Amino acid sequence: MTELAWIDAALVSARPQAIGALLRYFRDLEIAEEAYQDACLRALKTWPKNGPPRDPAAWLIMVGRNVALDGVRRHARQVALPDEETLSDTDDVEAATVERLDDSHYRDDILRLLFVCSAPELPAVQQIALALRIVCGLSVKRIARAFLVGEAAMEQRITRAKARVARAAVPFETPGAPERAERLAAVAAMIYLLFNEGYSASSEETEARAPLAAEAIWLSRLLLRLFPAEPEIMGLAALMLLQDARAAARFDAEGGIVLLEDQDRSRWDRSAIDEGLALIDKAMRHRRPGPYQVQAAIAALHARAARPEDTDWAQIDLLYANLERLQPSPVVTLNRAVAVGKVHGPAEALAMVEPLGERLAGYFYFHGLKGALLDQLGRAEEARESFTRAIALANTPAEATHIRHHLDRLSCSS
Repeated sequence: MTELAWIDAALVSARPQAIGALLRYFRDLEIAEEAYQDACLRALKTWPKNGPPRDPAAWLIMVGRNVALDGVRRHARQVALPDEETLSDTDDVEAATVERLDDSHYRDDILRLLFVCSAPELPAVQQIALALRIVCGLSVKRIARAFLVGEAAMEQRITRAKARVARAAVPFETPGAPERAERLAAVAAMIYLLFNEGYSASSEETEARAPLAAEAIWLSRLLLRLFPAEPEIMGLAALMLLQDARAAARFDAEGGIVLLEDQDRSRWDRSAIDEGLALIDKAMRHRRPGPYQVQAAIAALHARAARPEDTDWAQIDLLYANLERLQPSPVVTLNRAVAVGKVHGPAEALAMVEPLGERLAGYFYFHGLKGALLDQLGRAEEARESFTRAIALANTPAEATHIRHHLDRLSCSS
């Protein structure tokens, strides 16, 4: 791993903890974010020379806090802190800082941060956008792309969200039981977004972003301690465990994407699968199905299949039909079309996919699936057009390479 790569990996994985702790300390979202950015700049300057700190999150919290305090003190015309070299030399005090942070369970700060982002003063779209920006550190451009809106519009949404949080003086505390229940759905959605930011990383980004998936699973367990009888939180934890169990098999040695049906199932994490299956079985006994439980049940059917041909696609189709009723969206219908194709053939699946074109015109997976279905039906020229559009919308080089293999095959057969 290059010097810049290991630093980026450490900064990405430490971000949620560092921002949460700095927000607890300063009670101001803007100051916390600026303090973290300042700490990152100092890390880029000092870590290559001094080597990685014992605990990057603790280092960033301590340096960010001190830099922000320096600004506050200078503003108040008080004595400034020592120079940067002295401030950044944390070797002697780092162990004590880590111990203090561990003693105060500083990882709980991330959960408090998510509750701040889910403040009822914010519309749902702003809640999620703010969490993606503050907790995950996604660029405004990437968030805008996820919401299928312009970059300027998303920048305004995030700015307005920060201003509303500041005006409302949202307390940086885990709210009481009634408020927690009201905001639970938003926090669960943010945790799943945090998970996806780690799980969906390309093979090149895995080292930097995979810790986010582990953090999200840890947070779901923390939520389960707060809501031990809530089946949707059981479903959320089960879904993430079952998906993450496949992480080691998702890319080949060259970093290429390996589709689910082609994965080496011996590389799946059986302990994570067993935990996920136990959770979803427990959740379903409550007989209060929700979107996370349905998605976890789908993942469980894949996990229980010893071979791809053993997959119960008919049951997966029924589960997706249920998910369409609970959480209707074109992406859910697109996913259901995969199951329909397995059960009823590509023609019926394509009939489901084509009406989604207007709403999913900018979505990579729409054009990839449509191309695959057209290819199965022998409509090579139309398949080539869909694959070409998918490449233009690919989020990672691995996605583009995967589609390019389809195009190369079509070219060889024509």
